[in-house]
Amino acid sequence: MELANRIQQVTPSMTLAISAKAKAMKSEGIDVCSFSAGEPDFDTPAHIKEAAKRALDEGKTRYGPAAGEPALREAIAQKLRTDNHLDYQADNVIVTNGGKHSLYGLMMVAIEPGDEVIIPAPYWVSYPEMVKLAGGTPIIVQTTPESDYKITPAQLRAAITDKTKLFVLNSPSNPTGTVYTPAEIRALAAVVLETDIYVVSDEIYEKILYDDAQHLSIGAVSPAVFERTIISNGFAKAYSMTGWRVGYLAGPQPLIKAMSILQGQSTSNVCTFAQYGAITALTSPQDCVENMRRAFAERRAFIFDRVNRIAGLKATKPNGAFYLYVDIESLHLPSIEFCETLLQEQQVAMIPGKAFGKDGTVRISYASDMATLEEGMNRLETFVKARL
Repeated sequence: MELANRIQQVTPSMTLAISAKAKAMKSEGIDVCSFSAGEPDFDTPAHIKEAAKRALDEGKTRYGPAAGEPALREAIAQKLRTDNHLDYQADNVIVTNGGKHSLYGLMMVAIEPGDEVIIPAPYWVSYPEMVKLAGGTPIIVQTTPESDYKITPAQLRAAITDKTKLFVLNSPSNPTGTVYTPAEIRALAAVVLETDIYVVSDEIYEKILYDDAQHLSIGAVSPAVFERTIISNGFAKAYSMTGWRVGYLAGPQPLIKAMSILQGQSTSNVCTFAQYGAITALTSPQDCVENMRRAFAERRAFIFDRVNRIAGLKATKPNGAFYLYVDIESLHLPSIEFCETLLQEQQVAMIPGKAFGKDGTVRISYASDMATLEEGMNRLETFVKARL
């Protein structure tokens, strides 16, 4: 069978490929230190699992509304109003099969051939591929360590053309862990308004912040910016619910209705009883989120210090998420070759920066226990010393 041209334009996910290879090696009995997947190592909190079990016992196992259970859509809207100062109602929200699916659905209903979507690099691997699948053109804007890997208002303004439809903003960021300050968010919002484009804010890591970092949702800057803002989020990172596949998108009602039509003809509703776990996640005390954040903070302090003590490597300190973005330029190895050889020789899995649009770098996920982090950094140091 001849395949559709659209799928031939898409690059397979390097993150998933390396994670799968590391898991396969582990299944063969090989001692692998895996820092590849963006997945908390914690179990889903017990009260969330219990809520899903109750839903099963109560027979909540049937088809539901394509846009999501009404109680979950209302809980999400309430969370957005309370936590993010975004005046959404339940009909401004659609529940999706994970945060990734919310962004895919957005691109499918909003982007047409010829439309341009601005994406700062380093970027999460799926952003440009989703744009390509929708027939749009990803416009990649390179950022630098000097700007803490943040796009500047001047860069955003320069990238906008009469074909620009959407700007993708991710803070806290995957893969760099950078967090835009409220002042920086307001400056970007001003460009969005003056150029009359839309912005989708991927806020999946919003609860994982360190030091004095603050998360300001761009739609909260002003009512005018709110009208041009779309929010993507989910339960995977903050609540360690990666396998549950529950995410959401919030935005103007016509957009949400269009996505409901698309979802109704593709996946139908998100797993019904999983949605009841998500309701409990939002409406219960948030101690579990803070406990995990504190553990990530301890790991961040360790790995930032440890990596920067290895000659030949340097990293900027992340203010959010659970990634360390490392510059390997001094080793004169392409990032793919670096990661493949590291996995083969030292059984340490990382993601090459080329996957995020910036070669000469690698991403380390520190969503692992301290013993694994310590052993992995020892192996990394041995590997780097051999190359220097």
